[in-house]
Amino acid sequence: MTLRILLASSFTAIAASLAYPAAAQDTAQPAQVGDTPEVIDATDGGSENEIIVIGNTLRGQVDAPQPPILELDEEDIATYGAGSLAELVQALSTETGSGRGRGGGPPTFLVNGLRVSSFREMRSYPPEAIQKVEVLAEEVAQRYGFSPDQRVINFILKDNFSSREIEVEYGQPFDGGTSDKELEATLLNISGPSRLNINLELSDTSLLTEAERGVIQSVVPVVPGDPDQGPYRSLVSDSEDYELTANWTRGIGEAGASLSLNGTAQRSDGRSLSGLDTVTLTDPDGDSALRIFGADNPLTRRTRTDTFSFGSTLNARAGDWQLTGTIDASHADSTSRIDRRAETAALVQAAADGTLAIDGPLPPLADAGFDTAKSKTDSAAAKITAMGNPILLPAGEISVTLDSGYDWQRIDSSDTRNPEFDTELTRGNLNGGVNVSVPIASRRDDAWAFLGDLTANFSAGAEHLSDFGTLMDWSAGLNWGLTEELNFQASYIFREAAPGLSQLGAPTIVNLNVPVYDFTTGQTALATVTTGGNPALTSETQRDIKLGLTYDLPWFDRSNISVEYFRNRSSDVTASFPLLTPDIEAAFPDRVTRGSGGTLLAIDQRPVTFAEQNSQRIRIGLNFSGEISGGEEQSGGGSRGPGPVAGGAPAAAPGGGGPLRATFDPQRFAAIRQSLCAEGDTPPDLSVLPEPMQARLRGADGQIDPQRLAELRTRICSAEAGQAAAAAQGGAAPTGAAPQVRIPGGRGPGGPGFVRGGGPGGRGGPGGGGGRWNIGLNHTIELENEVLIADGGPLLDLLDGDALSGGGVSRHTLSLQGGAFYKGFGTRLSADYQSGTRVEGSGLPGSSDLTFGDLFTLDWRMFADLGRQEKLVESVPFLKNTRVSFAIDNVFDTRQEVTDQNGEVPLRYQPFLMDPVGRRFEIEFRKMF
Repeated sequence: MTLRILLASSFTAIAASLAYPAAAQDTAQPAQVGDTPEVIDATDGGSENEIIVIGNTLRGQVDAPQPPILELDEEDIATYGAGSLAELVQALSTETGSGRGRGGGPPTFLVNGLRVSSFREMRSYPPEAIQKVEVLAEEVAQRYGFSPDQRVINFILKDNFSSREIEVEYGQPFDGGTSDKELEATLLNISGPSRLNINLELSDTSLLTEAERGVIQSVVPVVPGDPDQGPYRSLVSDSEDYELTANWTRGIGEAGASLSLNGTAQRSDGRSLSGLDTVTLTDPDGDSALRIFGADNPLTRRTRTDTFSFGSTLNARAGDWQLTGTIDASHADSTSRIDRRAETAALVQAAADGTLAIDGPLPPLADAGFDTAKSKTDSAAAKITAMGNPILLPAGEISVTLDSGYDWQRIDSSDTRNPEFDTELTRGNLNGGVNVSVPIASRRDDAWAFLGDLTANFSAGAEHLSDFGTLMDWSAGLNWGLTEELNFQASYIFREAAPGLSQLGAPTIVNLNVPVYDFTTGQTALATVTTGGNPALTSETQRDIKLGLTYDLPWFDRSNISVEYFRNRSSDVTASFPLLTPDIEAAFPDRVTRGSGGTLLAIDQRPVTFAEQNSQRIRIGLNFSGEISGGEEQSGGGSRGPGPVAGGAPAAAPGGGGPLRATFDPQRFAAIRQSLCAEGDTPPDLSVLPEPMQARLRGADGQIDPQRLAELRTRICSAEAGQAAAAAQGGAAPTGAAPQVRIPGGRGPGGPGFVRGGGPGGRGGPGGGGGRWNIGLNHTIELENEVLIADGGPLLDLLDGDALSGGGVSRHTLSLQGGAFYKGFGTRLSADYQSGTRVEGSGLPGSSDLTFGDLFTLDWRMFADLGRQEKLVESVPFLKNTRVSFAIDNVFDTRQEVTDQNGEVPLRYQPFLMDPVGRRFEIEFRKMF
């Protein structure tokens, strides 16, 4: 009886695959539906005639032992009100940032479960083109050949989508002074595996000066008529940016191969003000006066950066292996022109001779000209990955990822202020690695089922750097699904890491009149600050442990809690130059220059190497999501209006674009049985089979594998199969996404065990009606964070009075995200909190401790999809497919308060220096054609 039920279920899946194409011919194809449901035979560890029914999934979903950290369907995406995938990723930064504390930067990206050359390929896509988003753990990144300090975002695209979009934004602080303007135009066409995207973006930010925020100056005029420095020192630079991006993807053949090309050209211009010239004049009587001059020609830095980027991705199959080749290259040319300080020796001499009154008018001085700092950075990265499931165990298939690549970087930098420090650095990085995931126990496959689902993961890699030698890394991990709802993860990571080439070779630049708080004197000084690279840096050794627990809560549509523990141990740590505390100055005395009275004159802030850094933290995450009943029948996200987008493919079917109901097609199934089960030696006509079934019968050479065909014929032609088919025919028509069953011999074009085919479905998948709400809370608790500056040197406790940058490390950080979308209207709140810290002074006279207060910020965004308001569109047809948004950042205009032990605010930590913008609003108009 059980066998017959399994067979009936399996042939129900086949029925869905046979019925769906006919239904799709009569009805607008839902944008969300993937390819024809895949029917795969399976003898995986079971009896000879056993067929296993796999759960419902979308084509392009990632199949990994680690469950997704976050899944978003179309309704969920709509609650973010994002205008592009770049904005959506920014809104998801709390969930997509790695908790390892290694500064892994932005997450890595997949499209339909496959690697891409870079985020440029899809960052300008409108969210309406996305069917589902998956956020996956760092362990999954290793399965795709990425480093283990980045999380993964997988974008599952709709099969057919077309749009032309214009977006206009304007924003400014409530206090005025500066404004941001942005214009963006986007074209996107998606037709199955083929895509075309062109994006043009223009942005402008106006200058904001210290005078416009009332910043108190550390150097003030003492002679009437001398100008104040405030109007000539910038808080926000004047900048203009222009960017043009083109992306093209084309499917190749019928085996799921694809080729993509993308290119970007960008120009950025910036201008900032560094104040005015100063000179101290002393007359023959010994009286002196500090003079400020040059208001007609303030010290200015002008920077222009041109960047050109290119990328390409080739995805193909070789038998049961998914092969991906990527290349990403860029060239950046930056030129900074920094005004020189005026030559004042003649003024000093004239005052000393008594020919120039120290408080009188100053004669004009010749233009001192400017210095030029140039930097050219070239980079290229090529990588090939192969992913497959070569071995079948009782608990499932072993998944293997092999990757090999070559990275190349070159930095050429020069500075006329320091001509002897011209830099030419080149680095080549030949790297390779392997990742193996071994299933140990499986409930589905009834292998050690009492243990639940248990998988071990191992990886190892090596890289040979032309300027550093060979570095190694390896890791081991365990993923344990104790129950369907409870999952445990553990991993250990060893890695040797080299400093970045920019940390080694950035141009040496001397910045004048930079405010620096001096913990030794308790004063803010205008010091000369040197920045750039440090070629003496060494490689870093990292040893990390991660433990994680995830539990799906039985509330709402989707809710879960996750708890992660991280322990990091590092030696020979490369870091930016830390906050200038007495301990730091004692450890790096050659980096600080003081005057005869102890006044801070100059500081060299190029990177340094610490002996050790150790940290421990816990991160707790809560996610809730649910539906709002009573909404419109059509679901969707963002600004999708009713009906298809102009010039595009048909819009989603009612009910959120879920799969159409399909009825069993007995005639077509009978034709399949007749062809496969005919007696005699005549080869069967396989053209009657759905293409996905044909693809899975092919071997490595692309030809039909006789063994696979024989096994398929045995199962379909058996008596039990005929009875199961009859049961499927007589039963209810399948709804939702059709189930899948495995075929011996491998996977289809969707991916080698990592990617499963089928239509949408499963818990919390897109469905009909209503709106959607979601809430996410993340709380990080720092348990330990210590730095040993040098062997035998001071040990800094960053949680208890010491600091490397800013104001120490907050013990608690929290982030709360929440949003809702209903009947075309949406709102979203983002709240962030960090606990206060303190930094201890030297204890010497004049020195002071600093207290950095708690900081809480709240951002609010609301948006209206005018295209979904039918009466409004009838009155004003132009509003079809439009959305307007209004956002307020930092609603309560909060800034971190910094005080010394007397309760006073040091000049360097004035609120407007900490955050010159504060509360800000933004208005956005978005129109899709």
